[in-house]
Amino acid sequence: MVTGKSGSAKSRVRSLVEALGKMRREETRLGWIGVIRLLPRSALSAAIGRVAAVRIPRKLRPFLWRGFAAAVGADLSEARDPLETFECLQAFFTRALRPGARPVSPRVDALVAPCDGAWGESGKVKLGRLVQVKGRTYSLADLLDDPDRAKHFEGGFFATFYLAPRDYHRFHAPCDARVQKATHVPGQLWPVNRIGLEGIPDLFVRNERICAHMQMGDRLSNESTDLVMVAVGATLVGKIRLTFDELASRRPGAEKTTHSYPHGIPLRRGEEWGRFEFGSTIVLIVGPGRASLTEQPPGTPLRLGEAIGSLF
Repeated sequence: MVTGKSGSAKSRVRSLVEALGKMRREETRLGWIGVIRLLPRSALSAAIGRVAAVRIPRKLRPFLWRGFAAAVGADLSEARDPLETFECLQAFFTRALRPGARPVSPRVDALVAPCDGAWGESGKVKLGRLVQVKGRTYSLADLLDDPDRAKHFEGGFFATFYLAPRDYHRFHAPCDARVQKATHVPGQLWPVNRIGLEGIPDLFVRNERICAHMQMGDRLSNESTDLVMVAVGATLVGKIRLTFDELASRRPGAEKTTHSYPHGIPLRRGEEWGRFEFGSTIVLIVGPGRASLTEQPPGTPLRLGEAIGSLF
C-alpha cells in the first residue's frame, strides 16, 4: 500500500521526469530550426520542383502514383483523370477532383472552406494582428504588405488552413466574390509545419506569398476590399499559380508585383482560382460585419466546400 508521503514523492518524481522529457523534446525541435537555417531552402525547393516536373514513362505512372498515394494517404478514388495521364509528380499533386467529390454546402448563406486540409489558428483580427500559434502573433499589415488595406480588417476574423501532401492542392472561392487585385510578395521559404510555426517568428510574413484582394458578392461596387485570401509558399513548394492571371510565385529575381483588375475577376462560390504545386497554407481574412466564422480547434480536418461560417 502506498502511503501519502511516498505517493506524493512518486508523483513529484513523475512530474520531474515528464518535465525533463518535455525539455528534451523542445530542445530537439529548436535544434531542427538550426539545421533548417543552414539549408539552401530556395535552391532546394527549386531542385525539388525540377524533379517533380520530370516526365515519367507512361507504363510506370500507375505504379508510382499508387505507391506515392499509399505513402502519404491520398485517396485516388477522388481523382478525375486516370493515373496514366499524370505525366509527372507535379501533375499528380495538382490533380483535379471528379465531379461531386466536394459538394458545396447547399446553404445560401454559407461561407465555405476554400480548400482541403486542416484548421490552424483562427479568430478575431485584434490591434492589426493575427495568431500564428498560441502565444505568438504577426502583423496583418506586414502579411499583406499593405498597411492601408489592412486597417479595413480590424475587428474582422481570420482562419488559417494547412494543406498536406495527401490533400487536394487547388484552392477555391469561399463565397461569390470579385478579385480586385493580386499581389505577389517575394520572400523566403520556411517550412509551415509545427517546427516552423513554433520556431520562426512572423513565419507567414517572411515566406513568399500571393495575396488576392476580393470584394464579396457578385456585383462590382466602389466599396473597399472585404475579403483577402493569402496563398503562402513554403520549403519544397514548387509554385503558387492562379487560374485568372499569369502571376505566379518563384519568379527568378522577382520584386513585389501587383496586378489590378478594374472590372473585377468574378468568382462563384466554390470556383477554383489557384493551386499549389505542393502543399502549403491559405490564410483567409474577412472584414468586420461581413460574415461569422465557426471556429474549429487546430488540427481539425477540413474539406473543400463544407460550411465554415455564415454570410451576413
